[in-house]
Amino acid sequence: MTAVPAHVHRLLAALRAAGHEAYPVGGCVRDSLLGKEPADWDLCTGALPGEVERVLAGYRIIETGVRHGTVTALTEGGPVEITTFRTDGDYRDNRHPEQVRFVAKVEEDLARRDFTVNAMALGPDGAVIDPFGGRADLAAGIIRCVGEPTRRFREDGLRILRALRFAARLDFAVEPATAQSVLENRALLENIAAERVFSELRGLLTGPGAGRVLLGFAPVVFQVIPELAPAAGFDQKNPHHIHDVWTHTALAVDAAPPEPVLRLTMLLHDVAKPETFFADERGVGHFYGHAERGAEMADAILRRLRCDNAARERVCLLIQNHAIQPPQTKKAMRRLLAKVGVEAVRQLLDCWRADCADRVNAILAADTPWETLIGTAERILEELLAEPAPCFGVGSMAVNGRDILALGAAEGPAVGRVLGALLDEVLDGALENRRDGLLARARQLLEEDCNRPGRGV
Repeated sequence: MTAVPAHVHRLLAALRAAGHEAYPVGGCVRDSLLGKEPADWDLCTGALPGEVERVLAGYRIIETGVRHGTVTALTEGGPVEITTFRTDGDYRDNRHPEQVRFVAKVEEDLARRDFTVNAMALGPDGAVIDPFGGRADLAAGIIRCVGEPTRRFREDGLRILRALRFAARLDFAVEPATAQSVLENRALLENIAAERVFSELRGLLTGPGAGRVLLGFAPVVFQVIPELAPAAGFDQKNPHHIHDVWTHTALAVDAAPPEPVLRLTMLLHDVAKPETFFADERGVGHFYGHAERGAEMADAILRRLRCDNAARERVCLLIQNHAIQPPQTKKAMRRLLAKVGVEAVRQLLDCWRADCADRVNAILAADTPWETLIGTAERILEELLAEPAPCFGVGSMAVNGRDILALGAAEGPAVGRVLGALLDEVLDGALENRRDGLLARARQLLEEDCNRPGRGV
């Protein structure tokens, strides 16, 4: 078990010295038992918020949720939430209790918590206070509600996605009664703020058990993103695919590196396939334009879920380009780099690998396996980046607009035309990104522009 850090131990010692019970509680205990370093430490105590503030007068205290018994102590090791033992009243909005009642025993506080693995506290002697079998569920790899599942979810609808996030992140199974209640109560997610839903979904997607959870709880995902529902059971009727669109999607999520942008991309990369499906005269399925339409749909979905702009724009860029063939020449790779940038090309390589991981007969007409194509593209990328003066845009050329003006060009469109022409030749490999050669070629272009009938600089 991970040791309680010094800054947390000092808070516990101060509260206990003042005659109050105090315990690390919840996720920090769970992670410690799993041998993981907790991201943060939360405490529960018999002291009322005002008493906590008096005992910890030497700390800066923020009244983060004093109405519900929570204050936050700012320590040298980071913020620590401290909550008075409590039970919760009615949850009329399926999210927040209308009122709380402070209680005397830690066991009563643990009884209000969501899952058994989060309903444990750590005593002064290091013993685990575990009235609901959380330690056994950790050992068995199970997510189980504390008490009756439907009551827990009706108290706080976000717990439905939290159950799936924990199952994916810990790679645990969801206990059958809890799983049934998750599915039956999924409509409660309609009452939850989009930002909170997206936060839980993102956490689910980046877990090692994400694909399994997506397949096992597809109706919950479709409750949040109904645009994905047509993918379930949709036969692709294509020799390269052995699974329906939704199964392929879940497997592609699992195959992608566990980074939010990549996992979101694979979740939504084929969202437009059912809409764009076309069967040819042989009955073979095609999805012309599904990448472009998918990017449009993903943009609308992620806006609705309040995804941050940078992630949304990158996901849409990757979806829009995920169906192109990996570049097999330096010229093609330079063009792609100029279009999307180095970081996005690296991410596309990951997306291509994740997408083809579920394919069979993943070859083109030239009988080249997709993995070979991806490997070639990756090698070409690294070769280009290793060049002395790599150039994939006007901004990285060895000359700029001032240089073109110094050659005698008039201010205005002519400068842009020359720079664009130089970039095209560099991208095509016809011209090196060297200042002398670029200036010489720029002079030629300007002379040609001057000599063209009706044109001049």
